Amino acid sequence: MHDADEALALNALGWILTDEPRAERLLALTGLSPETLRESLGQRATLAAILSFLTAHEADLVACAVGLDIRPEDIAAAAHRLSGDERIDA
Repeated sequence: MHDADEALALNALGWILTDEPRAERLLALTGLSPETLRESLGQRATLAAILSFLTAHEADLVACAVGLDIRPEDIAAAAHRLSGDERIDA
């Protein structure tokens, strides 16, 4: 599922970048510059930050899910896995 989560994060980034104000908000909230974002796309932490950016703003999360034809819960679950927050509740 690891590769699928990374692919989802990259697809989500593509969706984010289609809207300039949203893309600028991503950079502002993550502290990344366009250059550091490009350079760090292979890093799990950057991919997790992209999905966490979406999960922090429900309107973007839902719109991205619609745009990518997936469930918002799938984006949230991938964000948790990429950030290492996957836990099993007993």
